[in-house]
Amino acid sequence: MESHIYNIPLFLVGDPPEEVDIPAFCSKVENLIPRRLLSNVEMVYVGQFRELQGHNALFNNGAIYISNLEPTNHDMLEDFVHEVAHSLEHQFAWQIYDEPLINEFKAKRRTLKGILDAQGFKISPLLYDFTEHSQKFDDFLAHEVGYPRLLTLTLGLFSSPYGATSIQEYFANGFEKYFLDSPYTVKKISPVLHQKIEEILNDES
Repeated sequence: MESHIYNIPLFLVGDPPEEVDIPAFCSKVENLIPRRLLSNVEMVYVGQFRELQGHNALFNNGAIYISNLEPTNHDMLEDFVHEVAHSLEHQFAWQIYDEPLINEFKAKRRTLKGILDAQGFKISPLLYDFTEHSQKFDDFLAHEVGYPRLLTLTLGLFSSPYGATSIQEYFANGFEKYFLDSPYTVKKISPVLHQKIEEILNDES
């Protein structure tokens, strides 16, 4: 089955849950995301693909892959908007990942360290200063601390707990929050990140 988001083909491979309405999903995306932000997205695939590698969604080589097992349209929207953020990273990397954003992210990581240390969760302090993805740090947050507890402990610090795992996910989660929740919320939590999203939206190149 083929649908479209703007003029971008979406291929559905395998049946989604009954609660998922693909045409409604496509329409919602068009209402949320300006077409120019999808300039790096050439295809959308919904199904089970080896590219997903156990993830719910992934951006890879111009395509967004989303699992057809996501239970609702909102879950698919979260996935899609998140991966749109990742699709913009190469195009705007110099603009996004500059010193002000790195400093904002590292300051939040230092606050996170204080919170988790006080709760008795210990890991090498060096990992808090490492801005790129670290599987060890990811596993520490996901399995040792646990995202339900992390959500409570980091309320108001990150747009979502997963945003603490790396600076790339910090940007993508803030981007997701901006479009699916509120730009004001992102501005309140992460003012530098909010500014980056606004700059991308206003880019005329």
